[in-house]
Amino acid sequence: MSVSEPLHHMRLPNESDAYRRARSALLQEEAELRRHIERVAELRRNLPLGGEIRQDYVFSEWDETADAPREVRLSDLFSAEKDTLFLYSFMFIPDSSGNPIGSPCPSCTSIIDAVSGEAPHVSHRINLAVSAKAPIERFRQHSERRRWQPIRLLSAENSTYNRDYLAEGEDGSQFPMATVFVRRDGQIRHLWSSELFFVPNTEGETRHVDFMWPMWGIFDCTP
Repeated sequence: MSVSEPLHHMRLPNESDAYRRARSALLQEEAELRRHIERVAELRRNLPLGGEIRQDYVFSEWDETADAPREVRLSDLFSAEKDTLFLYSFMFIPDSSGNPIGSPCPSCTSIIDAVSGEAPHVSHRINLAVSAKAPIERFRQHSERRRWQPIRLLSAENSTYNRDYLAEGEDGSQFPMATVFVRRDGQIRHLWSSELFFVPNTEGETRHVDFMWPMWGIFDCTP
């Protein structure tokens, strides 16, 4: 279909012919982008299984019944009926003293503000959790301040999980990473991580978690 050939024949109030021609050309690109997103999603779904986890990582989780932290393993994050886990690594950024676990990242906070509302819907299909390197008490306090809906919060404070799965630098700094694990034949295997974060940023490629950050989807439609 040529650029000059419209994809539909709807018009909006008082628009000029020049606007409609430009909008039709843009609509062609939007339709192709949608098709490309679907192609990429299919490639992602068809990835071969990644490596088996090195260890059954131990996290901390707040036990509301005991009002105290408790230990949970990565394998515990899988329910009996769901074999996929989506685990987001939440950043705490360094403070002025150089402590790498300083304050909650505003960008990660914005992301989980949105994800927490969708968590009950997402959890119908897959297991979902959010992990931070900060102590679980601090992460929980931040969650309460943000009034997040029930979402599984974890601390990787005493684990090498962040370092092993690209969410921590050699200096202890934290990176925002989305990671997918699957359970197959009794093994937990890595499937996918948002590695676009590490691609040299030439044209915005490092917006690697925009797929779960609706704020930018809205902003991208505006001037």
